[in-house]
Amino acid sequence: MSAMKNTRVLRDIKARQGVLKNEVTRRAYLYVARNTTLPPQVRHQAQLQLNTFDKYTRPTTVKNRCSETGRGRGIMSEFALCRFQFRLKALSGELNGVRKATW
Repeated sequence: MSAMKNTRVLRDIKARQGVLKNEVTRRAYLYVARNTTLPPQVRHQAQLQLNTFDKYTRPTTVKNRCSETGRGRGIMSEFALCRFQFRLKALSGELNGVRKATW
């Protein structure tokens, strides 16, 4: 692939960084908003604070993608590659510790 990264890969990297950066405060607001023993005003304020967060701070926006092509299906998590790129790199010997099976 060319030196330029796929837009989907860049978006996923941005989402991962956003989730990592805001995880603690987001979880705190979420806990307060869902705690039924607290007064409704406090819970409502926590919910309003949650709504002010960027969309790339939500953990659900993070998706495993191929680091080479940006493909979203058939990803081998350990290598962050789709099955086809994994196969190409494994056969060319670019992945350490991966060999074609023979028996």
